[in-house]
Amino acid sequence: MKRLYRSNENKVFAGVFGGLGEYFNVDPVMLRLAFVFLVIVTAFIPGVLAYLAAIFIVPARPGSGQF
Repeated sequence: MKRLYRSNENKVFAGVFGGLGEYFNVDPVMLRLAFVFLVIVTAFIPGVLAYLAAIFIVPARPGSGQF
C-alpha cells in the first residue's frame, strides 16, 4: 500500500510538496506553483495555515531523522 510521507530528497522547506509529488507522480514544482497561486488568491492566511498543518500531519519518511 502506498503511503504519503514528506520527502527527504525533494524538499524546499519541509518536504510536503516533494512528498505529494512522489505520491501522485507529478512534478513538485507544479504543485508549489499552484500553491503559491492559491495562497495569493485566498489572501495568504488560509494557505499558510494549511501548509503548517500539513507539516505536522504528514509524517516524515521513516529513518529520516526529521520531526
